[in-house]
Amino acid sequence: MSGTPIVIGVGDIKNRSTAIADAKEPLTLILEAIQAAIADASPSSNTDLQALIDSVDVVKTWTWPYPDLPGSVAENLGVEKSIKWKRYSEHGGDKPGKLFDEAAKRIGREECKVAVITGGEALASLSACAAAKKLPPPGWTPPSQAVDSVFTPTGRDLGNSSISSLWQALSSSDETTDLGAIHQIGAPIHVYPLYENAFRAHRGQSLKANHDEGTKLYAEFSKVAEHNEYAWGQGKYDNEDVIGKVGGRNRMICYPYPLLMNAFNTVNLASALILTSTTTAKALGIPSSKWIYPLGAAGTQDSSEFWLRPNFHSSPSISRSIDAALSVSNTTPSELDLIDIYSCFPIVPKLAAAHLGLPITNGEKPLTLLGGLTSFGGAGNNYSMHALTEMTRQLRAGRGKKGLVLCNGGVLSYQYVVVLSKEPRDNGAYPLANPLPEVLHDMEVPELAVDAEGEAVVETYTVEFARDGCPLRGHIVGRLKSNGKRFLANHGDEQTLRQMGGGKSEVVGRSGWAWQDEKRKGRGLFVFDKPSKL
Repeated sequence: MSGTPIVIGVGDIKNRSTAIADAKEPLTLILEAIQAAIADASPSSNTDLQALIDSVDVVKTWTWPYPDLPGSVAENLGVEKSIKWKRYSEHGGDKPGKLFDEAAKRIGREECKVAVITGGEALASLSACAAAKKLPPPGWTPPSQAVDSVFTPTGRDLGNSSISSLWQALSSSDETTDLGAIHQIGAPIHVYPLYENAFRAHRGQSLKANHDEGTKLYAEFSKVAEHNEYAWGQGKYDNEDVIGKVGGRNRMICYPYPLLMNAFNTVNLASALILTSTTTAKALGIPSSKWIYPLGAAGTQDSSEFWLRPNFHSSPSISRSIDAALSVSNTTPSELDLIDIYSCFPIVPKLAAAHLGLPITNGEKPLTLLGGLTSFGGAGNNYSMHALTEMTRQLRAGRGKKGLVLCNGGVLSYQYVVVLSKEPRDNGAYPLANPLPEVLHDMEVPELAVDAEGEAVVETYTVEFARDGCPLRGHIVGRLKSNGKRFLANHGDEQTLRQMGGGKSEVVGRSGWAWQDEKRKGRGLFVFDKPSKL
């Protein structure tokens, strides 16, 4: 079948040095990963395989603003004149899966012969250069825009200086209607904890049991990363005592997640996959032992505005993407031998495991092949590309017949699920259409309360902590008792903030009072004890 897509080569690169002299830019790491993937394919001629590359997809890097990164990749490979497809993705951790699926479809339609999907980050080197006041780093590709700081998408400042300035402008403007900006919430460090707290309460789990569960889960992940040669933290094992003890270097970031339950983004990692058809692989002399078959994939997204989602104890985009990918792959959950679930925070693998009917901890099937974004390293948008390369290796090695990779992006916003196999599809060609809509619109969402005021109940919450370990700001998603409408609010007094951040008792479901901040238009405030003004 000339249109049967297969993975033939995979490559991963880790530049562990953070010395200025060793600061390789993402483009360099990406090119090294592609060459590693070409060699991994074991063709009769590496040169012949490289010359046939006519499709290049690159996951957007956080590290560096390139004028044309896919074009630079094609030029360095010497295929810029024969390229038929060239794409640079948007930001999002779902993009490795999306680009992989789209490349497989192009192979299936016979629109290209050899496709490269790649991505890379060098935030560790960039951070070192910034600390040494060496921006731009010596020898790096001239940037497409001024670079005066390091992009930290999960950081407290919500990004680089320009993003931070935009946030400050939005949150201080009287005109903005962006609820997130008004309430200073919207970064991953804020939103994923909203889901963790709601998921815990939905299950009737105690705060201690929830903390212990997350601690054990990430200790299991750390053990996997300890033995992964490409993991940024390879050889370093954070056990339950280390991950579970909050304070000092493991300070609380946003409740209930201490630092070691947050993604670690300061890495130098790149990866690449090469796809082609079975016909082209045979012509290139690529041994069938290298072939891994994509069976199918699917992806969709929930509302980009987290306050416009049905609830905070489930992710429709995760559930639908998993179900659709398994369906088009003619696969049942029980047939999955290998799994890697994107894990910037514990809630993502928890939600996916719950939907798949798998235990969250102590399972026969680990929920990661890499070790997660804390221990393996949060390789920017490109983490799941490393999962796809590792899945390929493990399937080749006979550690299973079928595997699933879940790629997550945004604030539990975008999902893409890919199913791979050692064996070809048992019926039909590779699916050439995404079975899901780009965005889910068919769910009932609570109406938003404008100028919310009155008695209310906490739907979910989190507390952002300062670097000294003290509670800084409370975030509440609540529902008015009078009409059930949803609202966002910040803590209205210090007593409420202390109770929210104390971690002593369940806050979800507690009653309190909401009103509007007289000093900040559109900003809701919430307290547990009724204020005199109400």
